[in-house]
Amino acid sequence: MAMLFAFHIVFAVAGMGMPVLMVIAEWIHRRTGEPVFLELARRWARGTVVLFAVGAVSGTVLSFELGLLWPRFMAFSGGIIGLPFAFEGFAFFAEAIFLGIYIYGWDRVSPAAHLLSGIGVALGAVLSGILVISANAWMNSPAGFVLLDGNPTAIDPVAAMLNPAWATEAVHMTLAAFAASGFAVAGIHAWKLLGDNGNLFHRHALSIALAVGGAAAVLLPVSGDFSARFVARDQPAKLAALEGQFRTERGAPLRIGGIPDPEKGITRFALEIPRGLSLLAFHDPDAEVKGLDAFPVSERPDPVPVHVAFQIMVAFGTALAAVSLLGGWYRLRDREKMFKRRYLFAVIAASPLGILAVEAGWVVTELGRQPWAIRGVMRTADAVTPLGGLAIPFALFSALYIALGLATAWLLRREIARSPSFPLGERADNPGETQER
Repeated sequence: MAMLFAFHIVFAVAGMGMPVLMVIAEWIHRRTGEPVFLELARRWARGTVVLFAVGAVSGTVLSFELGLLWPRFMAFSGGIIGLPFAFEGFAFFAEAIFLGIYIYGWDRVSPAAHLLSGIGVALGAVLSGILVISANAWMNSPAGFVLLDGNPTAIDPVAAMLNPAWATEAVHMTLAAFAASGFAVAGIHAWKLLGDNGNLFHRHALSIALAVGGAAAVLLPVSGDFSARFVARDQPAKLAALEGQFRTERGAPLRIGGIPDPEKGITRFALEIPRGLSLLAFHDPDAEVKGLDAFPVSERPDPVPVHVAFQIMVAFGTALAAVSLLGGWYRLRDREKMFKRRYLFAVIAASPLGILAVEAGWVVTELGRQPWAIRGVMRTADAVTPLGGLAIPFALFSALYIALGLATAWLLRREIARSPSFPLGERADNPGETQER
C-alpha cells in the first residue's frame, strides 16, 4: 500500500493543481481574447484528463486495499470516518461530470457555462483531496467517538470528520499540491523556453504556473508554522521524532540537518540554533519541549526516517519559496529577467522538488504516527492483515504501476512535444494558424 500510495499521491497532487491552471488560462482568454491562452487551456485540459484517469484507477485500488490489507482498522473505524469518504465520492463524480463538460463542451455550451464547468472541476478536485485528508487527520487526532471496552460508542461522524488535526493538514496539503503541480508545469515550459525563448505560449504558461506554484510555495512556511505548533501540542512524540529531540528540555534548539542516533540519544552533524525549536513550536524561547525520553520505548516513532524526511521536506520547500520570491521580484522590477537562461535553469532544477517534498511530507505524517494506526487507540500491528503470501501480488502490482507510470509519461511527453508556436510580438487570429514545434 505504501508503494501504491507513493504512486497515487503524484496524480492526486496534479489533479488538484492542473484544473486551477487551465481555468486561469481560459479566464484570461475570455478577458483578453488572446488565442494563446485558449490554446494553453485546451492543452492543460488534455493533460488533466490523462492525470485524472490514472489517478482514478490508482485511487480505486487504494480503496480496495483499505479493506484487504487493513480489515481490523476498517472494522473499527468504518462507521466513524465513513462520512468524508462518502462526500469524497460525490466530489469525485461531480469532478468527472464537469471535466466531461469542459473537454467536450468548447463549442457546445456558452463561454460562461464552460468556464463554470472548469471551476467545478477545480473545486471537485480540491474538495476530494480535503475530504480524504480529513480521514488521515482523524488517524492522527481521533475524535467523534467514545471508547468503551475496546469498541467505539457514541459515534459522531461530523465531529470525526472535523477533527482537531483536519484544518491544519487540509490547508498545508492543498498548498503543497498547488506548489508541486505549479512548479512541475513551470519546469516543463522553462525547459522549452531554453530552445524557443520568444514563444509566447511557453512564456505565458511559465508565468501562470509560477504564479500559482510560487504563491503556494511562499504561503507553505506559514501553514507549516501552524501545523508545527499543532503537532507540538497534540502529537509531542511526533514532534520529538521529526526534530531529533531526544531529551525533554526548556529552550530546546532547532536542528538543521543531522542524523539521529537512537542508541546514543543524540542527533549527529546537526546545525543547532539555540532555543529555536521552543520559539517556533510554542512562540516562547524558554518553553519546554518533550523529547523522546518522555515516552515509553514501545510508543516512540523511529526518529531516523522521520527526521531525515522532515529535513528533506523543509529544505525543498525552502528552495521553492526562494525561487518563487526571486521570480516575483523579477516580475515586479524587470519581467524579462524571468525568461533569462539563469532563472530558467533555476526553475527547471526546482521543478521536481515539490513532488519530492510531498512524498517526504507523507513519510513524516505516516511514520511519525507509529506505532499507531489510530494514535492512542489502535496499533498498526493490530490493524493490519496477517502478513503472508503477499510477495507475488506485491511484485505484480509494482510491475503494473511501473508500466502505468511509463505509459502516462509517454502520453504527457507526446502532448508536450507538439508545442505550438506563438512568436513574441506577433498575434495569431486563430490558434489553427500557429505552427507546432
